[in-house]
Amino acid sequence: MNYADYGFVRIAAIAPVVAIGNPKRNAERIIEAMQHADFADVSLLLFPELGISGYTCEDLFFNQSMVDQCEEALYQIAQATDDRIVVVGAPWRLQDGRLLNVGFVCQNGQVLGAVPKTSHPNYGEFYDKRWFVSGQGIEQCVDHPVLGQFVIATEQLFAIGESMFAVEICEDLWHPAPPSMSHVRAGAELIVNLSASDELVSKASYRRDLIRMASAQGMCAYLYASCGPTESTKDIVFGGHHIFAENGVLAAESERFSLTGSQIICEFDWQKIRHDRTKNGTFANSERPVPYRHNGKARKLSLKSLIRSFDSKPFIPDDELEFGERASEILKIQSTGLARRMMAAYSKTLVLGVSGGLDSTLAFLVCLDALALLDKDRSDLCAITLPGPATSEHTLESARMLSASAGANLKEVRIDASVEQHLKDLAHTGDHDVVFENAQARERTQILFDLANQMNGIVVGTGDLSELALGWCTYNADQMSSYNVNASVPKTLVIYLVRWYALHRADKALSEALLRILDTPISPELVPAADDNEDEVAHHTESIIGPYELHDFFIYHYLRNGFNAEKIYVLAQLAFKDKYEPAIIKKWLALFFKRFYMHQFKRTTLPSGPKVGSVSLSPRGDWRMPDEADVSSILELIESLP
Repeated sequence: MNYADYGFVRIAAIAPVVAIGNPKRNAERIIEAMQHADFADVSLLLFPELGISGYTCEDLFFNQSMVDQCEEALYQIAQATDDRIVVVGAPWRLQDGRLLNVGFVCQNGQVLGAVPKTSHPNYGEFYDKRWFVSGQGIEQCVDHPVLGQFVIATEQLFAIGESMFAVEICEDLWHPAPPSMSHVRAGAELIVNLSASDELVSKASYRRDLIRMASAQGMCAYLYASCGPTESTKDIVFGGHHIFAENGVLAAESERFSLTGSQIICEFDWQKIRHDRTKNGTFANSERPVPYRHNGKARKLSLKSLIRSFDSKPFIPDDELEFGERASEILKIQSTGLARRMMAAYSKTLVLGVSGGLDSTLAFLVCLDALALLDKDRSDLCAITLPGPATSEHTLESARMLSASAGANLKEVRIDASVEQHLKDLAHTGDHDVVFENAQARERTQILFDLANQMNGIVVGTGDLSELALGWCTYNADQMSSYNVNASVPKTLVIYLVRWYALHRADKALSEALLRILDTPISPELVPAADDNEDEVAHHTESIIGPYELHDFFIYHYLRNGFNAEKIYVLAQLAFKDKYEPAIIKKWLALFFKRFYMHQFKRTTLPSGPKVGSVSLSPRGDWRMPDEADVSSILELIESLP
């Protein structure tokens, strides 16, 4: 397995112990770090600002011997490089006598290019302009007797595998118009920053936010390496803070204040970054900067394992506090959308079919919040349960408990007779086939809409994102509503939202009802239980279409990240390695794609509903797809996977 084939590139930030003003010793330590076993599969090594000399050399930078020693040390480092890219910092004197603070990109024994720092801090504890001039506007071709030929300029991109990266230095990131924003528009998917940022109270938090938001605004990966506490501590202290962020997510961070050096190793996914940039019209249509110089050649990388992990439930935050905040926000989005729709329709009531299952339960809770927003009584919620030939006593009792515990009135209308008459009119054979199943679903929908007309209300939809993706809904039945509050909530998130509500918002009676529903197998209840066991839930959804946690994983990475079936399969094996065999993942992945393509026609005619997260299947929003798209090539690919 070569994970580089799927867009992953391993990179590292390192701050070795620094010998201030001793370029030879620093070069030895940098080379030693380059050769360390930890970095065997690393494709790029980033060292801090002025790491060859030490950032805190002060007036030693004026010394010609220092500049000469830095050139010699740079040569030693460049000579020691192989296919891996090494980015190091050193002072560089131009022929006209100006001194630059430069990041050098080295590979395969040579300097590929040099990027000067453009913004020098000259406030507070910093006075860099005492020694260095800005590299803004400088583009100089260097033909050095030892280092060879390279260009010093800011507008440069460098190849790293099939991706591109660019360099900025410390204060450049703090500038109101940082060079990185030009670099990303020119094509850089990774920004590396050689830095010397000192430690002050709360500055680390600010630094994290700055880098995280730079990666979000630039839709890029951002690797930051700052010098450590072995720099001079005469007036300030450096912490060796290394940070990695990707697309607005802080993904790796080093410990600070280590006197023995610090490092982080991480990976970025250029395929994901490129997909997001293609999909984001604002980024794709932004003005491109002047032509950049491109250095290096695209080449095949090798990555035999991955450090980064993949959450088996990508829609669910790991942190309980974060999930609580997100759950509250999701419910507010859903209930506000519903309340506004109720106002627009001049509706007096909300009509909701309550089945005793998860989706209708979440919609029930949203209805309660929407009525509260409008200062309306819970009696304005017309909760109706419609038991039929396949309804179990267990779910029917759950529906009763839910309504009673919330103080809502529940109307019960049995549909057995109407379904039987309908099937008789069709001369149906009596089999429990798709006609039998869909007749129940459509009878329920007819009653809901007619009741809404009768009560001057709107029908609240309950179907979730996962069901819509799989087409696990009956066309012109539960697929239809006046407003579907669950339209962009995947099944795994529905489960967590209901559980969160039970634990944090519900009183004892409502909590008991919610927990009972959570313990019930997921089922459409359209096929009756065997042997007239009325209490048994017989029609188990996940035994038919597969585990929802797998499908939600597929949905997230196909729709949110644009990954192909092979990459999703590879990542699913990592995420579910302790739960599902590859053959099982492959089976349900094929079914997912088959159903996703086959049932687009159901999504093309979806009713309105609020978008709550980064994935939506609304035909008026995030997902527009022909109903007749051909899935055969994807299924052939899945079949060929090992």
